[in-house]
Amino acid sequence: MPMRPTHHLAAAVAALIAGLGGAPPAHAATWRIVHPGESIQRAVDRSANGDGIQILPGTYRESVLITRSHLTLRGLGRDTVIAPGAGLPADANACATAGHGICVTGTAAQPLSGVRIESLTVQGFKRNGISASGTDRLQVRDVLAQDNGEEGISQERSTRSVVRGNEARNNGQAGVFLANAADEKGGAIDTRGAVISDNRLVGNRIGVVVRRARELTVEHNAISGNCGGVFVVGDDGVPRPGALTVRRNHVYGNNKYCPPNPRLAYIQGTGILLTGAEDTRVTDNRVEDNRGASPMSGGIVLYRSLVGAPNSRITVQDNTVLRNGPSDLADRDTGTDNIFTANTCRVSEPAGHC
Repeated sequence: MPMRPTHHLAAAVAALIAGLGGAPPAHAATWRIVHPGESIQRAVDRSANGDGIQILPGTYRESVLITRSHLTLRGLGRDTVIAPGAGLPADANACATAGHGICVTGTAAQPLSGVRIESLTVQGFKRNGISASGTDRLQVRDVLAQDNGEEGISQERSTRSVVRGNEARNNGQAGVFLANAADEKGGAIDTRGAVISDNRLVGNRIGVVVRRARELTVEHNAISGNCGGVFVVGDDGVPRPGALTVRRNHVYGNNKYCPPNPRLAYIQGTGILLTGAEDTRVTDNRVEDNRGASPMSGGIVLYRSLVGAPNSRITVQDNTVLRNGPSDLADRDTGTDNIFTANTCRVSEPAGHC
């Protein structure tokens, strides 16, 4: 079906969107409105850097590939749904071929800057709901990512991103995943201040995974009903992951069972886990009712990495950690320069950390 005429008058577009419950970001030069039955990808392909795509409520069965900077892709809440179609069309883009819902794809030499994805649902894709690589200042806000086979919201090789105010539910791997690369070893990427905040992460394998990354903050998230809450993961690569802050999150009841795989024991009842990290602060979190018998189970756990690299200079301070099992605080690592102080808890291993 052909697209309806593009609306070039900013005032007319702003009035329409405001009447439907919002206003477009001021930086967009031209807004294209996509109606049910029309193609989001076609609107993206016709856009220039700095333009905006407004998607009206409805279900759009396609994958969307973004390769332009400063583009805004915006729905009108959870009733704007992007979901897979019955099969791959002959002209399927690379995002659809890979099994993702929305892809934001730049390169190390030419990262995409300032892309925004807002106020929509992305669900049911074989791999990631949102898959970003090679981006700078990506913003993902008010998105529901649910029932995707791997990550709900994924970022690799990206800097200064903001993932805020989203919900990731029942995804096969992490609700939010941030890494140097999903399938490669190597030193940690400096994210230059990425933020994962104010998200609700429920029923995933793990709520938040930070793998081989530095200089970022995980804060104010509500994380429950997953197999594990927050995993900060490193190994013997250089630079090591670290210079992180995990603060003011509520991590509770992450007692779903996830079976082992060739790299990892089964996961159940893990609140916040750090493995192979350095120079990281875990502060002011509420970690409650995470219980299991896995080697990684417990409230806040320091654990050896898969290659035996210890955590170094981790500070666990001012957390409320209660009713976790087998322990509220667990140092199961070989590192000797980690600090536990001023936490409210009842059981620790070794004893004396409460």
